[in-house]
Amino acid sequence: MNTLNTTSTDFKTQLLEPNKLFWLMLSSALLVASAVYVFNEHGTFELLALILGAALGVCLLQASFGFTTAWRELISKRRGAGIRAQMIMLSLSVLLFFPTLASGELFGQSVTGFVRPLGLSVVAGAFMFGVGMQIASGCASGNLYHLGGGQLRAIPVMAGFSAGALWATADYEWWTTLPQLAPIGLIELLGPITAIGLNLLLFTAIYQFTKRLEIKAHGSLEECQSTGTTSFASKLIAGPWPLIWGAVGLTILNFATLALMGRPWAVALAYPVWGAKVAQWLELDLEIDFWTYWMSPGREEALYNSLSQDPASLMNGGVILGAFLAAAIAGKFTLKMKMPIQNFLASLLGGVLLGYGATIAYGCNIGAFVGGVVSGSLHGWLWILFAFAGSVIGLKLRPLLRLK
Repeated sequence: MNTLNTTSTDFKTQLLEPNKLFWLMLSSALLVASAVYVFNEHGTFELLALILGAALGVCLLQASFGFTTAWRELISKRRGAGIRAQMIMLSLSVLLFFPTLASGELFGQSVTGFVRPLGLSVVAGAFMFGVGMQIASGCASGNLYHLGGGQLRAIPVMAGFSAGALWATADYEWWTTLPQLAPIGLIELLGPITAIGLNLLLFTAIYQFTKRLEIKAHGSLEECQSTGTTSFASKLIAGPWPLIWGAVGLTILNFATLALMGRPWAVALAYPVWGAKVAQWLELDLEIDFWTYWMSPGREEALYNSLSQDPASLMNGGVILGAFLAAAIAGKFTLKMKMPIQNFLASLLGGVLLGYGATIAYGCNIGAFVGGVVSGSLHGWLWILFAFAGSVIGLKLRPLLRLK
């Protein structure tokens, strides 16, 4: 009991240190000001999108729940804790998503999943994304919460991501004319119960494979974050969270996104919009509004409306703000500005590959990987295969690029 009280007292003392208190006040003020502005300018829906994004940012940062590092650890070190956490998240998600998507509604609102064609655009785009995220050391969601945590290396990645995504919208029509199979949704094809069973078998197989691979390479499984003597409340507030907490939290918040948006969580949808807004601000004569990509319902509105009306942008901004707040509360927010020039250039290049790849592949590690799989779409599994292959190549390129 004394240990818990001491831990709680130490946490409060650290939080009241002037430097940490400044970041806490600033992060809180930014989140509150953003929420007030969005609500006053637009309304409840936009406010909820921002808050939901902030909750996702807290979850991602506190659990350090990433995709790039998890795949890198498996490929380079034969460590699979991150992959196993992803399989737990997907297992919980299909239990919630498949019956709901089969019914077509949630809390009276129409809901749909991400069921996309299987074609060369997915193959090429996923491969590019896999290469890009290993070169840039971050994926679509990872760079958002890294920036919120003070890692400024995420800025050139996000700039490249936006530029690559805009570039892909110019080529989008060409990619969609390449050979492809019609979308295949397992929920409709097999029914929700059978589809759940099949997916759980696949998740279990991957889970067990990573365990055996890790034990064979190291003799034992790596310890996850230890709970130590810290109380549950202190750990929940200040972190770090065990990966399993992150898996459960992201599942619940993704399902909440389905309830609010009528679709699963998507990150990459915002990046083409950001690229287009910058092009408009720079007054580049690109005639973007005539590109096929922007003629779809929803995209055209995003092109002309403010970013504070774009649900994907609101959620992405919320992730950054939520991660900032979580890092400040935990007392671990630090601006990290030092970056060797080769890493800066690699971040830009990796970002371009991330943006271009995600746009032509119907999504990133969140929209295509997680969103596709929890929607029962086979394109999600196709994306995983080629993004993983791209990650293998990306890791081989890092030494050649002299990345640190």
